[in-house]
Amino acid sequence: MGLLDQIVKGLAGKFLGGSAGTQNPLLDIALSLLTNPQTGGLEGLVETFKSKGLNDTVSSWVSTGQNLPISGKQIQDVLGSDLIQQFAKKLGASNQDVSGGLANLLPGLIDKLTPTGQLPEKDTLEKGLKMLRTDSI
Repeated sequence: MGLLDQIVKGLAGKFLGGSAGTQNPLLDIALSLLTNPQTGGLEGLVETFKSKGLNDTVSSWVSTGQNLPISGKQIQDVLGSDLIQQFAKKLGASNQDVSGGLANLLPGLIDKLTPTGQLPEKDTLEKGLKMLRTDSI
């Protein structure tokens, strides 16, 4: 696991109220969505939500205001049922549990990764995450 992954995981652990060392397979999945360079990482994920008609919702997560909620069905529509099914199989959970869990997890994670209300530039993401690590979540 790289430094970026460790920082995001530590932030998520604080955000979820657990310790950074706690094993949370759903958190690992969210982490993979946020840091996967093949899908564009955080920026790519945000663009995917926008392209699926959820611009206002995902923009609220990035902005400094209130986060709009998202449903598990909307998560499944954005990520695709095949990917959700793959995650569900990996976790031994239902598609609904995975999509609902991601619906609860992603808004807060994206919000905390964009404290200034803007997506960080790709080359400054690690620097931004390092600053966040010292903030109270």
